[in-house]
Amino acid sequence: MADYSKAYKISVAPMMEWTDRHCRYFLRLISHRALLYTEMVTAGALIHGNRARFLAYHKSEHPLALQLGGSHPEELALCAQMAEDYGFDEVNLNVGCPSNRVQSGRFGACLMAEPELVAECVAAMAQTTQIPVTVKTRIGIDEQDSYEALGHFISTVTQAGCRTFIIHARKAWLQGLSPKENREKPPLRYDVVRAIKQDFPQLTVIINGGITTLEEISEHLELLDGVMIGRAAYHNPYLLAQVDRNFYGDFHPFLTRHEIIEAFLPYVAEQLVQGVYLNHMTRHILGLFQGQPGARAWRRHLSENAHRPGAGIEIIREALRQMPC
Repeated sequence: MADYSKAYKISVAPMMEWTDRHCRYFLRLISHRALLYTEMVTAGALIHGNRARFLAYHKSEHPLALQLGGSHPEELALCAQMAEDYGFDEVNLNVGCPSNRVQSGRFGACLMAEPELVAECVAAMAQTTQIPVTVKTRIGIDEQDSYEALGHFISTVTQAGCRTFIIHARKAWLQGLSPKENREKPPLRYDVVRAIKQDFPQLTVIINGGITTLEEISEHLELLDGVMIGRAAYHNPYLLAQVDRNFYGDFHPFLTRHEIIEAFLPYVAEQLVQGVYLNHMTRHILGLFQGQPGARAWRRHLSENAHRPGAGIEIIREALRQMPC
């Protein structure tokens, strides 16, 4: 297990259908230090499904956290033990996702209305594992969006053993807004997250939501313990290239965009032999040249060719040859 100390300072958010093991391997080539998260995995899927598939990762992905969805303490405790057994550095409970599918399973953001249940879940998880148990949440839901309600939630879950909260600085509307709209329409309230840190100084408080630049990260770190980056890290992954140097004091030589692809190719070749389709991997690298000359040609070549039957690493090499060095 990798050294987890201060890994949480910069993290990449768990994103459904995005932060799979291929994406995480690719991102790790860009930053050695940022904490990576799996996609959310439901407790039921781990207990009754193919747990080896859900928990598979490459050893290079550390530091790595598993995010769980669920609301049954016994099930979550069992899954937390699985996380430790598989070598994850952290297990995180999702109390922030607002989708209807998640609500129907009684987990995600709707659990903000049941802080005592979340506390039971956290306590059960913490009793079965030695790795950190953390919670990712919103600042409120629907009409339950007062600071007092959020403070009660944080206090209740803290008493159950949680010491790290990742707070998306938007409330969530459980009815009337899609998950996409819930990421964009409710206003960002960074002041609320900062107030939580001020009122709970003993906790590790990590902010999430709408953060897209290194300058913004620096500003948040003046008052908070960590910053979680979401879609900005996926659409513009080279944003992470300066993270190790700027925020961890790690001055190892970082790779150019071309060198990152060259380093990714052996992994791609290995996965192709195992039956993984090329486009399942190339979809994660489309944004690498974001803002650079030729970025559109890079994306177009991969998008138009990687899905074809039998497509191999030559598709990536052809796209790379179109990019200025």
